[in-house]
Amino acid sequence: MLLDIDITNPTILPADSLKEVTQNVIMQMQSDPETFWRGTLQGLTTFGLKVLAALAIYIVGSWLISKLKNMLQRSFKRRNTEPTIATFTTSAVSITLTVMLIIVTVSTLGVDTTSLAALLAAGGMAIGMALSGTVQNFAGGIMLLVFKPFKVGDWIDAQGTCGTVMEVNITSTKVLTNDNRVIVLPNGALSNGTIDNYSARPLRRVDWEVSVAYGSDAEGCKQTILDIVSKDERVLNEQTNIKELYKEFDSSRYQLTTVGYMMDSIPAPFVALKSLNANDITFVVRCWVRSTDYWNVYFGMTERFYTELPQKGYQFAYPHVDVTMVNG
Repeated sequence: MLLDIDITNPTILPADSLKEVTQNVIMQMQSDPETFWRGTLQGLTTFGLKVLAALAIYIVGSWLISKLKNMLQRSFKRRNTEPTIATFTTSAVSITLTVMLIIVTVSTLGVDTTSLAALLAAGGMAIGMALSGTVQNFAGGIMLLVFKPFKVGDWIDAQGTCGTVMEVNITSTKVLTNDNRVIVLPNGALSNGTIDNYSARPLRRVDWEVSVAYGSDAEGCKQTILDIVSKDERVLNEQTNIKELYKEFDSSRYQLTTVGYMMDSIPAPFVALKSLNANDITFVVRCWVRSTDYWNVYFGMTERFYTELPQKGYQFAYPHVDVTMVNG
């Protein structure tokens, strides 16, 4: 009895079965060539139509996926979405839809996709187990993208590293240090650790501690320090128009948090006697500045304290021992 062959539904056969099928095909060609070629032509026609349908589905599907990617990119651009979020979302959608398109295309050819889906699932599980650390960093990247504790351009202190955020990838974050080194931080540890973001707010308070020798006029020294601080145009005070000040800032550069974005007013510069030490007395000095002026004000004012206070008669203390000689 001859074996009925359906070439429109290809299957992988063992070597013995393949040999048997070949022998039956040859026997059918010899016994009834007209029926054989008619069936073969019909099968090829059916299979060809399936191939054309699969090609059409793949071409149209690829075109639709490309259009959807462009629509997403334009939408993210109009909404000024964080580039990292836009790139990740677009890539994830594109990959997911492409995998679905391939499965539909293969199914159109008449191939059973059940085994293919099981193979993809098993492969995904194996890859996930082998790359458990990468998966953790991937999840950490998602957390960073969703909650946005920092963004590109912020100066942060995290995982023992201080620097400017240069790039936020899905598995890692690149930070540029002040000495021009690039540190790559894994997102898993970064999302679970403490992040100190120095750039998240438009205004910052600058603190100093100034120590002078015992015997100094405390009230006079406080007033001298206050005069030095108040003369700097970068230092804000209680007379600063807070509404006009916030108009200077691009609010999209700063994050809105539950702490409250806009301050009600700027506190006046503050000087007070903090402590009486073994060799000196210490004043605490505080004032508010724009975040962009923080370090320039900090270092500039420290130098002015050092040069101007002694000129006003206030000497800096240093550890010393007074020795009194008594003649017997």
